[in-house]
Amino acid sequence: MATVIQIPLQIRFGDIDSYGHVNNVVYLQYLEDARVQLTHTALADAAGAGAEPHHSFYELVGPELFILVGRHEIEYLLPLQFRPTPVFVNIWVTKVGGSSFEFGYSVAEADGGTIYALAATSMVLVNRSTGRPVRLTDAQRHALETWSGDPVPFRRRAAAETALAGAK
Repeated sequence: MATVIQIPLQIRFGDIDSYGHVNNVVYLQYLEDARVQLTHTALADAAGAGAEPHHSFYELVGPELFILVGRHEIEYLLPLQFRPTPVFVNIWVTKVGGSSFEFGYSVAEADGGTIYALAATSMVLVNRSTGRPVRLTDAQRHALETWSGDPVPFRRRAAAETALAGAK
């Protein structure tokens, strides 16, 4: 994996469901928190032509455009229970298309040893007034590619690929 950005998140007591662990819906909030923190952080080394190191990806998008979630996929691996120490959402970019890109995530311990969930989100850059997709600029693409990493290692996909390979 190339560049993974690690975002600490504090589990709130209200995140816990009647089974005593973080509710599945809350994971989507954790992913959103990580995306928002990443896109609002100064680009620094991810700033390419047309961007300054103090700019954020959010600023590169600008007021006429916005980024919409097109799809989520989550694989829950272990239950996550309430605790006073943060859990970490590791976030990276797995794919960059013409007007879309994908984030990969792991919700894990700081050292990555215990992984509670793996996830992916497809995002689309859209014009606010027309509602139509818009091509990523070179500066946006550069930032996203700086954060690029491997595809999310979903167990289900790996099992399907193994079964498909065995059938050939």
